[in-house]
Amino acid sequence: MQRVLITGGAGFIGSELVRQLAGRGFGVCVVDNLASGRRENLDGIVGDNVELVVEDVRNANLMAPLLRDVDIVFHLACMGELHSIHSPVENHAVNASATLGLLNVARAGGVKRFVYVSSSEVYGTARTTPITEEHPTLPRTVYGASKLAGEAYTRAFWETYRYPTVVLRAFNAYGPRCHHEGNNGEVIAKFMLRCLAGKPMVTFGDGTQALDFTFVGDTASGILAAGLSDASVGQTINLGSGKEIQVRELATTIAQALGRSSAEIMQVEPRPEDALPLLADSSKARKLLCFEPKVALRDGITQLRDWYKSQGKSPEELLEHEVVSTWEPRDAPTHAA
Repeated sequence: MQRVLITGGAGFIGSELVRQLAGRGFGVCVVDNLASGRRENLDGIVGDNVELVVEDVRNANLMAPLLRDVDIVFHLACMGELHSIHSPVENHAVNASATLGLLNVARAGGVKRFVYVSSSEVYGTARTTPITEEHPTLPRTVYGASKLAGEAYTRAFWETYRYPTVVLRAFNAYGPRCHHEGNNGEVIAKFMLRCLAGKPMVTFGDGTQALDFTFVGDTASGILAAGLSDASVGQTINLGSGKEIQVRELATTIAQALGRSSAEIMQVEPRPEDALPLLADSSKARKLLCFEPKVALRDGITQLRDWYKSQGKSPEELLEHEVVSTWEPRDAPTHAA
């Protein structure tokens, strides 16, 4: 039985990856400080083959012993984009410095493969679409810059030491266990809950922004494949659906999936960090990882709707502490109507 360690494994994408790995018989150690991850994301799977260690990846003294006898590290732990607007130094420390530290102890500990999950935000605003891995990287935020720094460290360990690493650039994921609150709130989740609660869906700007959304199960499958594919070593690879949709059209699609005749939209000022448009060229992932997203957007939205309905909380309860301007300092939030 291969043993893997997943940082950020109690988070949205991380917990789906844990489920897929456990389902294939891997032994899984999850390291998560639960700043944005949740214990309940791992309900039903923590047990004989899956353990949860509540700790910060910046703690190198702890990480070294945890990496003993580990075959693959999947490094997903990070602080999010909106967090970087008000806390840039902490964002860099987690996303960049901790990545370098983890690479160092993983290599020293004999871990056979290191998979770093980065973000499409490293590209900044697209010059051309679809975006290939050769597109210029000009991030607009400290988050994007810190993820790019983490990428650079990961590639450097391959180039300098021939330590087997992989860099993955994930585009927008959505699906069960996604975030709707705080710094990590995702647009599909926010739109869905506001629509269910009879509130207008909030767009930042005019809603003509085009984005690429991938169902979380497909994103996690691509990450898992990168950990097992020898062809991926030393590579930087996009993970996206390769299909784009404008935010206003997305709102309409969600309203239809919820049985609403139309989508009520409230337009507010654009966010300072948004990098648009984002459309992935995932041909490299198809070639190296046999990556082929299986869940269509409408089907994925339906699965998310059903998951929210199974949670035992009303949309109003889930939105009770909603903050729209999540890039503002923590002590000066702007609440939605």
